[in-house]
Amino acid sequence: MTYKSVDQLQKMLTKDVFHYAKDSKKAAGRALGTLIEIITFYLLKAWGYAPSVAIERGLAEYGNPKITHNVEYSLHPVIFSKRITLKGLKTPLSVAKLLKPLREELPFLKEYESRSQVLLSKDMVLRNSCVIAHNKNEIYTCLIHDIGKKSITIDIIGQYISPYAMFECKRVGVEEGTKKGPQTIEKAKQGAYVARSVSALQKIRTFTGELHAVIPKRDGSLYTKPYEQMIAEVIASSSPDLLRDFVLTVGVVSNHGNWFTSDNPNKELLVLAQSYDWLLFLTDKGLSEFINDVLVSPVKELQPARSAFLKSYKAHKKKNQFTKVQIHITADYALQAYFQKNITRIEQWFNIISPPQFDIRTLKSQVSQLVQKDWKRILGK
Repeated sequence: MTYKSVDQLQKMLTKDVFHYAKDSKKAAGRALGTLIEIITFYLLKAWGYAPSVAIERGLAEYGNPKITHNVEYSLHPVIFSKRITLKGLKTPLSVAKLLKPLREELPFLKEYESRSQVLLSKDMVLRNSCVIAHNKNEIYTCLIHDIGKKSITIDIIGQYISPYAMFECKRVGVEEGTKKGPQTIEKAKQGAYVARSVSALQKIRTFTGELHAVIPKRDGSLYTKPYEQMIAEVIASSSPDLLRDFVLTVGVVSNHGNWFTSDNPNKELLVLAQSYDWLLFLTDKGLSEFINDVLVSPVKELQPARSAFLKSYKAHKKKNQFTKVQIHITADYALQAYFQKNITRIEQWFNIISPPQFDIRTLKSQVSQLVQKDWKRILGK
């Protein structure tokens, strides 16, 4: 069974999953938000960007580094990648336990500060994009490639702190009998502010309303062009002046009834559309298909994901094992396989609000171009 609207999906979760909660509708709304974040994360992984991804890392405002903003996902230049097989380790796999053999294999890691995190718990809950070491300019993360009976193969990834793209998810719910919740406007403003603050590319309008972009150069001059021309030039460029502090901003929103109607986009959506470089709308149909495949009529390969979700949201849960940060490793494997197998269909779950003349494949192409830049030269490292 599929559902025609997010409201129907929320009512289903309220009745069938969160009936025990004091505010079951609010609990179902939070779970929907998590599912949107999960979809976005595994879309990025299916596109091949997992080594670049950071989760909830604070991004500094351009020219004002004292203020940082945590975003769902940021993509960072990869400066180091090495696959290593370690033997004789048992769960839980803490960073402290991993660093002992890793520092023998990679002596330079001794110069970095470590993090007190657990890559894989005793209950096989995985920490995505687990940070193992860092300094003020670089961060090293650990990704699990394979787990054997007596060994584990991991990828050690070095990232520059400066990102080249960010993905932020926004969703709000409504109370029964109201047309939109008071959080809608505030969430739109918050998302818009972050999108317009973290990148060197700044948007301005002329007196006629035409949208232009300006990038401050290191020599103190300002480089300006019509916005669409500037984005195209930056993406195709190899110039440090244009790329050094540029961040491609991508918003992902959901819930037609709350953000807009097809005939009359409301103010909140218009604010977001002109603030992010890309604004993607996860359709009710897409979210419904995902929830149907995971929870309602689960396909066989997604049974581990369904199990992790239900264990995370039962009345007396011990630990959440179905979030973008922490997820049971069998659910992670299942979701990766599902997204790889169904990527063409999943890409169709998204409508492009802005820029309206492009599709999601263009976004993937732009991010791919940024991934392949010579960031060591661009950043002067």
